[in-house]
Amino acid sequence: MSNAFSLFVIIATLGSLLVFTLLLVLNRKVSNPGQTTGHEYDGIEEYDNPLPAWWFWGFLLSIVFALGYLIYYPGLGNFEGLSGWTSAKQLAQQQAEADERFGPVFAQYRAIPVEELADVPAAMRMGQRLFASSCAPCHGSAGSGTFGFPNLTDHEWQWGQSVDQVQATLLNGRMATMPAWSTVLDAYGIRDVTEYVVQLSGREADAGQAATGQTQFNQFCAACHGMDGKGQPLLGAPDLTNDIWLYGGSREQITDVLRKGRNGRMPGFADRLDEDRIHILNAYVRSLAPQ
Repeated sequence: MSNAFSLFVIIATLGSLLVFTLLLVLNRKVSNPGQTTGHEYDGIEEYDNPLPAWWFWGFLLSIVFALGYLIYYPGLGNFEGLSGWTSAKQLAQQQAEADERFGPVFAQYRAIPVEELADVPAAMRMGQRLFASSCAPCHGSAGSGTFGFPNLTDHEWQWGQSVDQVQATLLNGRMATMPAWSTVLDAYGIRDVTEYVVQLSGREADAGQAATGQTQFNQFCAACHGMDGKGQPLLGAPDLTNDIWLYGGSREQITDVLRKGRNGRMPGFADRLDEDRIHILNAYVRSLAPQ
């Protein structure tokens, strides 16, 4: 946070504790101890007595504890505290302890090729847990994906399904870039390319519009998807000749993709998972797809 906001937090926090302390001390002094204040409700009179000693000292001790806590732990703006504790440091320490404890468990499968790990039940159980914590939030617990998130249980793998290709995806992530064509193609051009893409997938389409759209497809789209529309894993360009659609295959959805483009991002896990875990996760992910 900025220095100005840090100063505001420090003043507000310490000022609040000071106000609480003053309220406690001032309420210990009463004008007429043992006498009523004149307030009465439903037969109950209010006496002008100080706060009970146990309550006063308990509250005062809680303020002292709060001051000690704020000195030892970070809580006053940018002041780090005498302990130097941070949640990031604690997480790193816990991760180091976990790596020391469980590292050898994952390392025992290091020498087994990825293709063979699928036949090792214990390794696949580990892979399933890794998938659940790292991949399931996007791809689903079963890997079947959803709108905008690839299905890992079919043959359509945009970036390839080989061991090396999956390894690269897991380590470095992927950035898919489908440009928007609304600035290049007018409404009729978008419509014609849509009809041609529909035709490529084996569905009925307007022959005249599809023929015009093919010319535009070859000019603008074939560089990534190929002249035959079968895609290129090297570029992450999907196959348009099947019935598998990441963002939907209706005419309206295809038109929307052409107009606005798409920029899907798959994060890399090189900084979160070591090579042994990536090795096991690679085998598990590949086991989800039909062999």
